[in-house]
Amino acid sequence: MLASQRMNTVGRSQPAAARAMASSRLGGRVSRRASLQVVAAEKGKQLMMWEALREATDEEMERDPCVCVMGEDVGHYGGSYKVTYGLHKKYGDMRVLDTPICENGFMGMGIGAAMTGLRPIIEGMNMGFLLLAFNQISNNCGMLHYTSGGQYKAIRSDNPIIFFEHVLLYNIKGEAGGPDEVQCLEKAEMVREGTDVSIFTYSRMRYVVMQAVAELEKKGYNPEVIDLISLKPFDIHTISQSIKKTKKCIIVEECMKTGGIGASLSAVINESLFDDLDHQPPEQ
Repeated sequence: MLASQRMNTVGRSQPAAARAMASSRLGGRVSRRASLQVVAAEKGKQLMMWEALREATDEEMERDPCVCVMGEDVGHYGGSYKVTYGLHKKYGDMRVLDTPICENGFMGMGIGAAMTGLRPIIEGMNMGFLLLAFNQISNNCGMLHYTSGGQYKAIRSDNPIIFFEHVLLYNIKGEAGGPDEVQCLEKAEMVREGTDVSIFTYSRMRYVVMQAVAELEKKGYNPEVIDLISLKPFDIHTISQSIKKTKKCIIVEECMKTGGIGASLSAVINESLFDDLDHQPPEQ
């Protein structure tokens, strides 16, 4: 389902200015060759998802010389999905590092590099491949922030982040903001306001849902659509406000039922919002 993901792993706590990454610029040390430079995004500019991901990575690398990328084929080849295309020529071998096909090895290397002060973006290429590095992700990366008393952080978050990218969305176009525009990764997005039912979804299924909603509108229904965005933690405030308004919910996803995202969300809704759901069967 999820073709690739990148992890902004842990990094030692930096001074406030460095954490904000507002003052660290590479200046003249970076090649400004027009074919490689990614200019600051103008509000409303249309980009494909892979282009937006590359631009965001480039912006963070330009803001902070401690940010680097590592993974399989991210350097000379430019990434299997071109998300790092051109960055190797711009930043060199030390900041865009091609690794061997050994997920547990380069994941552990990235975590260790982060502990010494770097801010690595570890490209995993495929969810199935990264299962080979689950020990490093769960037992090392996932616990260091807490076992160290908060000394280790990601690029702009106080915790490591796993960012999932669906392979079928790379060529979807959307609006991209400027380099100083950031989005809260723990807040869901209200895609469409409605009153009849709350539809919770994420990733590619957002686009499938909106196609279905267009058909529902023709039949007189008014569904509310919420893109979860954050899969852990859920934005409980947005979820609860929607359910309290519509009294009904549908969860749309591609994940498996056992241990899946929808199963977790369903459990949370039943535990915390059961009394807000309408339990009366609809009239036929």
